[in-house]
Amino acid sequence: MRRLLLLLLGLLVLQQGRCFEFVIDGEWEEETAIRGDDITVKSYKVESRITSRFAHTTVRSSVINTGSKAQSIGFNVQIPKRAFITNFTMNVNGIIFIGSVKEKTVARNLYAQARARGKAAGIVRANSQDMETFKTEVHVPPGSNIEFELHYQEMMHRKLNFYEHSLYLQPGRLVPQFQVDVYIFEPKGILMVDLPNYLGAQFTESIKITQTKDKAHIVFKPSLQQQRKCENCTGSAIDGVFTVRYDVNRDSNAGELQVSDGHFVQFFAPSNLSPLSKNIVFVIDVSGSMWGVKMKQTVEAMQAILDDLTIDDHFSIIDFNHNVRCWSEELVPGSSIQIEDAKRYIQNIKPNGGTNINEALMRAVQMLIKAANQGLIDPRSVSMIILVSDGDPTVGEIKLSTIQKNVKRVMREEFSLFSLGIGFDVDYDFLERIAMENRGIAQRIYANHDAAEQLRTFYSQVSSPLLRRITIQFPDDSVSDVTQNRFDKYFSGSELVVAGKVLPSNSNILTSYTTASASRMDITLETEADTTELDTELTKQEHSFHGFARQMWAYITIKQLISERSLAPTAAKKRKITQRIMALAVEHQFVTPLTALLVESEGGTERLLADSPKDPKHGCCSGIGGGGGSPNGIAPVRVVYQPPPWVQMTTTAPPSQVEKGPEEWTLPQQVTLGKTHTYILYNHENSSSCSVKCERDSMCNQFSVSHSVDNDPHFIVHLPRSNMDVCFNIDSKPGNILNLVSDSGTGLVVNGQLISAKKMHRNKLNTYFGTISIYYQPDGVSVTVSTESIIMTDGRNNHSFTWGSTAEITQDGMRISIRKNSHVSVIINDNIQVMVLLHRVWKKHPVSVDFLGIYMADNNQYSPLVHGLIGQFSREPDVRVFDVHEGVDPLKKQATMEVKGNTLQVTRGWQKDYRHDKKRGSNVYCWFIHNSGKGFIDGHYTDYIVPNLNSFLRML
Repeated sequence: MRRLLLLLLGLLVLQQGRCFEFVIDGEWEEETAIRGDDITVKSYKVESRITSRFAHTTVRSSVINTGSKAQSIGFNVQIPKRAFITNFTMNVNGIIFIGSVKEKTVARNLYAQARARGKAAGIVRANSQDMETFKTEVHVPPGSNIEFELHYQEMMHRKLNFYEHSLYLQPGRLVPQFQVDVYIFEPKGILMVDLPNYLGAQFTESIKITQTKDKAHIVFKPSLQQQRKCENCTGSAIDGVFTVRYDVNRDSNAGELQVSDGHFVQFFAPSNLSPLSKNIVFVIDVSGSMWGVKMKQTVEAMQAILDDLTIDDHFSIIDFNHNVRCWSEELVPGSSIQIEDAKRYIQNIKPNGGTNINEALMRAVQMLIKAANQGLIDPRSVSMIILVSDGDPTVGEIKLSTIQKNVKRVMREEFSLFSLGIGFDVDYDFLERIAMENRGIAQRIYANHDAAEQLRTFYSQVSSPLLRRITIQFPDDSVSDVTQNRFDKYFSGSELVVAGKVLPSNSNILTSYTTASASRMDITLETEADTTELDTELTKQEHSFHGFARQMWAYITIKQLISERSLAPTAAKKRKITQRIMALAVEHQFVTPLTALLVESEGGTERLLADSPKDPKHGCCSGIGGGGGSPNGIAPVRVVYQPPPWVQMTTTAPPSQVEKGPEEWTLPQQVTLGKTHTYILYNHENSSSCSVKCERDSMCNQFSVSHSVDNDPHFIVHLPRSNMDVCFNIDSKPGNILNLVSDSGTGLVVNGQLISAKKMHRNKLNTYFGTISIYYQPDGVSVTVSTESIIMTDGRNNHSFTWGSTAEITQDGMRISIRKNSHVSVIINDNIQVMVLLHRVWKKHPVSVDFLGIYMADNNQYSPLVHGLIGQFSREPDVRVFDVHEGVDPLKKQATMEVKGNTLQVTRGWQKDYRHDKKRGSNVYCWFIHNSGKGFIDGHYTDYIVPNLNSFLRML
C-alpha cells in the first residue's frame, strides 16, 4: 500500500502581470522527474560527492514552458529513505528562493501565517521500497524559465562487503544536457568499483569510470539519440536506478581512523576472522493474513536460509497464529538430517487464524535460556531470534507496549531480536522498537515477487557474526560527544562507525583502542591518525566533500537520538531528546522528523515548507523510528500572489552540544602490551632495510637496519656459562623449512621458511626467513607470521591480521602482541616467549626483499626433549676457545674451539642486534662457525629441514 503524505509548503510570485503559483492536486499518476506539456527540459544533472563514505548529492534541472499558455510544471526526485534533505532552491523567472532548516514548530507557525493570508501550496513526499519521493509543482505562464535544485546527504552503509549509492533517474523526456557525476574519494584507497547496469544494455557505452588509487569518477552522459526508446521515438528510455557499488582498502583489522575539521570518524570492518557459531530461533507468523504469496515467499526464503546453517550452529522453528507450535522444543545442531526435517515442516505449514506474537516470542526466549542453562551452546556463540510477521497481534496479549515490556524483561543481554515486517499492515514502529531495545534491527519486507530474495538478503547480513561485545575507546581528554561506541555484535561484510569531536591537544596524533571477543579469543586493536594530515589532503581534492566528518558526526548522532527517542521511558526524557535533535538538525541543516525546510523570499512573505514523511502504518521515516510526523494532508490551493523583490536569506543556527549516552560496559582505561625479557637472538640482516619501530614494548625499542652484514640467515647463540656468543650461517635453498625449536615434551614447534632475494648478488643468491610458524600442539594453535600477515589457527578457526596496526590477541594460554609494522610477540603459558621482527626494505630495491628475524627468550622453559637449530642450545654445551691469533683480516682474530668433541677453526666477528638501537643496531661480538655451523650443531644442517611449517623434528 502506498499512501502520500502532503507536506507543508507556501510560496507565491506575480511579476508584471505574469503569474505563477504552487499547487497541490493530490496524487500524481505520472511518476517522472519533470512533468508538464509543451515544455523543454534544457538540463537534468545529478552530482554526488562521496568522501569517506559520506555523500552529498545535488539534483539540478532547468525547464522552459515553451507552450502557448500557462501550465503546471512538476519536479520529482526520489531520494533514499536514510538520507536527510539539506536544501531546496528554485529560480522562477529570476526570482530565487533559498531554503533553511528550522524547528518544525517555528516553520509551521510561519506557514500558518502565510496560509492565513491565503498564501499556501505544497510539496509531497511519498514512501516506496527504498526511496522517498520529493515532489513539487509550479504553475507558470508561457516562456517561463524554472530552475530546481535539491540537496541531500547520507552515510553509506556497508552491507555484504560493499557500499551502494543509488540515484533514481526518470526524466520522463529527452534532455539535451543529461549528466550524472559520482565522485568518490577514499583516503585509504578504493578497492573496487562496480556498476550494476539496471538501466539497460543500451546505456553501457554511456557510462565511464576513471579510477586512481584513492579516487573514482563515474560519468553517465547519454546523448539525445542514446536516450530514445527507439531510433525515432521521442520518449526517454532512462527509467530506473543508477547504482554505484564500491569498497575501500583496509590495511588492517584495527579499522580506519580519520580526523578532519575538528571531528573524527572511526571505521571498523575486520575480515579474515572465523565466524562465531549461531543459535537461532526462527519465529514465523502463519496467521491467515500470510496466506498466498507472503507464505510462499517465506517458505522459499527459509529453504535457502536453512541450507546456510552449519553443524556448529543450533536452531529451531516456532510458527504461530492464535496458537504457538514448535518444530523442536529444544535447539538442535544444524546437521543435514535436522535441516531436511525442518524444510519439510516449513513446506507443510498452512496459514490460518489470528496472531499471537507475545506468546511466540516468550517461547523463543525460553528456548534460548534453556539451551544456555544446560550448557548446550558455546558461551562465545551468538544467540538470536528472527521474527517474521505481517500484522499486529490479535490473540493473547495485544497491547504493543506490554509485549515490548514482556520481551525486554525476559531477554538476556547476550540475546538479540531481529524483526522483519512483511507488507504495510504490520506496525513497523513496534517491530523497530522491540528490535532496537533488544540489540537487533528491524527491516520492512515488501510483499511482492522478490520478497523471498529480500528475506535471504537480510539473513545474509546477519548470518556470519565475527565478533561480540565490541568497544571502541579513546584516551581521556582527547575526544568528546562520541556516538555509540559499544556494539553487541559485528557481522561479516558490514561496518561499525563511531564519530565524535576532537579536543584541543599538544599532540597531533589521535589513538583509538578497540576490544572485542572472537571465536575462542579476545582481541585488542590500536589505531592511530594524524589530526592534520587529512585536512591537508582534502584541500588538494577538487571534488571531495570537505565537511564530511562534521556532517557525518551530526548525521549519526541524530539517527541515534531519534532511535533513543522512540524508546524514551518518560515524557520528560522524550522532550529532552527532542530538544537535542532539533538543535543539531538546525545547526547542521538536516530535515528530520522534528525539523522542516523553509524556503523564503525577501522578507519571508513567500514561503515553502517541507518536513519528513511518515511511514505508513506508524514508523516515522523508515529505519530511524521516532515521531513528529506532519498532518495527513492539505486541501488543494490555487492562489495568485504579487511578486516581492528577491533577496538571499540564510539562517545561522546556534551551536549545540549533544550529551553522551549512558555507559554500560566497564573496560580498562589503558592497553598494556609486552613484558621485559632477555633473549637469545636469531637474526638475519640486509643492507637495504628501512627503519622499523618497536614502541611501547620493553622487549625492544626501535629496530633499524641500514647496512649489510652477511647474506644468508645468521644465528647468534648466547652461552651464559661461557660468557660468549657464537654465530653461524645456514646455507640452504629458498622454500626449505628449517626447524628452530622442536620440543615434543611441551608440544612446541618453531619453524622458519626461507625466501630468496630478487636476484643474485656477488655471484650468490641470498636467502632469508619469509615465514615463521609457532605451533603449540596441546591447544592445537599455530601462529604463522609472514612479511604480509599474522595468521592464527586453532584447527577450526582461522584469524588473520596485518602488520598495519597494533593488536593483542588472547586465546587459552597463548597471548599474541602485534606492534604496527614492527614485531610480533608470542607468549605461551607465561613460560615461553618468542618475538618475530619485521624488516621492511625499499619496494623498488633491485635485490632485497622484506624478511623476518626471530628472538627467543633465554628463560624459556623447555622440556629435556627439546631440540632444533636453536632449541638444542637450551642445554648449554661445554665450549673452550684457545690459540687466539691474528687472522688474514687484522680486525678478525682467529682461534680454535673445542665443542661437542669437535675441534673447529673459528673467526672473531660481529653481528647486529636491532632490538635497542634505533638506526644502526648494536654490535654483538661472537665467534663465527664456518660451513653452516658444522661441528657446533648436532648433525648436518640438512637434518633440520622439515616438510611443513607445523612439523616436529625427527630424532637425530
